[in-house]
Amino acid sequence: MKISILGGGGFLGRKIADRLAREGTYAGRPITGLTLFDMHQPPAPAAGFPVTCLAGDIVDLPEAAMPAGTDVVFHLAAVVSAQAEADYDLGRRVNLRGTDAVVDACRRLVAAGGKPPRVVFTSSVASFSATQTDTLADGAKQIPGNSYGAQKAAAELILADASRRGFMDAVSIRLPTVTVRPGRPNKAASSFFSSIVREPLLGLEAELPVPDDFAVWVCSPRRAVDWLLHAGAMDTAAMGLDRSLSPPGIRIAVGEMLRAMDEVRQGSSALVRRVADPAIAAIVGTWPAAFTAKRALALGFVPHEPFVDVVRAFIEDDLEATRRERNAAS
Repeated sequence: MKISILGGGGFLGRKIADRLAREGTYAGRPITGLTLFDMHQPPAPAAGFPVTCLAGDIVDLPEAAMPAGTDVVFHLAAVVSAQAEADYDLGRRVNLRGTDAVVDACRRLVAAGGKPPRVVFTSSVASFSATQTDTLADGAKQIPGNSYGAQKAAAELILADASRRGFMDAVSIRLPTVTVRPGRPNKAASSFFSSIVREPLLGLEAELPVPDDFAVWVCSPRRAVDWLLHAGAMDTAAMGLDRSLSPPGIRIAVGEMLRAMDEVRQGSSALVRRVADPAIAAIVGTWPAAFTAKRALALGFVPHEPFVDVVRAFIEDDLEATRRERNAAS
């Protein structure tokens, strides 16, 4: 089993790589090689099989990023929401042309006699628009309210067509907002959903740009990794032409997130300051706050845990590593 992770230096890419390195097998087969690719060379996990770490441009994807015999590709590389909105050219380049490069790499593998690889793509809830009171069914139409969402929706179609043509076997996961992310705030419009929990748990102040009753569709890093790994190993025969799905996240208001944090670390929410940001609110305000996710559940994607368990998991998995990382960078 040969696996490539494009965007292998990002936090989800690192978590997937660490899980694979720890377990040594995937989909019931021993892992014989893992390739991690990103703009900057990703760190290699300690593993009992060869690990190759590469740096480069996703648009000019080197052959070594998806070598001959690659069975599964996790396509996680992306320009995130607020950054894609602020820099239209960069968002199009990475999120669309980068996906084209992945298709071309798969075509090259198949043309050389290889089996079409499974490609697991991280799409986004941002590919939809809805009000705070809507619950979207699996067949809801994607009408993005931002460039990032439009690019993700377009990439889903590109990958579904490549699957139809036999170049790959794609599964696109429309991830909820992943919370709590380790490390530092990033340029995603959704970054504050993690910051309002992560920063107080580090003893730092955080800003909340939306009202306390603002609801969001979220998932934990643990659950996101579980879903992505399931997508890479599942039987896709039942998916037919529709290669995209919304996994079973949870709907929660930010005020409820803060109360869950206080349940774990009493008084932590006092470090959260309410500072309205109309630009951020305009982006996240178009994102749906709930999905039925019936199709994903029928395909074996596990349900989500309560948010208080998400807070506990961040403390267990990532809090001290985040503290060390940020202290080292300061």
